[in-house]
Amino acid sequence: MKKSLKPLVLTIILLGSMAVSQLIQAQPPPPPPSGPKGGGGNSTPGGNAPIEGGVIVSLALIAGFGGWKLYKGLQNKKQDIPG
Repeated sequence: MKKSLKPLVLTIILLGSMAVSQLIQAQPPPPPPSGPKGGGGNSTPGGNAPIEGGVIVSLALIAGFGGWKLYKGLQNKKQDIPG
């Protein structure tokens, strides 16, 4: 009895959380600014903030982490091979 009840309870919780997330919505975005200072047109949120430096740092960290994991994996592989 308990084994069949557990999936039912989990399904009800999952469906309930999905229903609540559909009912509770965030506020809509504010209207675009008007006038000459607003920039007008179809501009992106955040304006023209540069992201080049952050992207380069992120890619360097990802590459370094991947290289470290590869190095550790090859070390473990060498230890596993009898020789």
